[in-house]
Amino acid sequence: MKQKNRLLRIPLCLTMMIPMLVHADEVKVAVAANFQKPLEDIAASFKADTGDTVVISAGATGQLFAQIQNGAPFEVMVSADSKTPKKLVDSELALAGSQFTYAKGQLVLWSVDTAKVDAKGDVLKKGSFTHLAIANPKTAPYGAASG
Repeated sequence: MKQKNRLLRIPLCLTMMIPMLVHADEVKVAVAANFQKPLEDIAASFKADTGDTVVISAGATGQLFAQIQNGAPFEVMVSADSKTPKKLVDSELALAGSQFTYAKGQLVLWSVDTAKVDAKGDVLKKGSFTHLAIANPKTAPYGAASG
């Protein structure tokens, strides 16, 4: 019986040591540009709570994916789609089971001049606009979704 009690105490002791072992100081995060500002706010709260710093590298999801494939030392990736993290898991560059959806986005048609935008997007069919900006479909999921 004494042996069993001793074995039960060991995991408890190791569990108490885990926070000391995983103290990070810095967490390197690759973030899709569309989520950079919210992540900056989250990072400020994280630093206030833990004292640790979030080092943010923002860019297009496809570019961040390429950086990770080439050895970029990110601990976290915040992607603009669910396909890219799955590719990282499938290629064993990310932990299996670590992927989750943090938000769902929606494309919008926007202009500073509200008279140039209609709720159904008919302005696009008329072709009466002079400029239209979309994210690069090759590197940004929102760009691909706009096509």
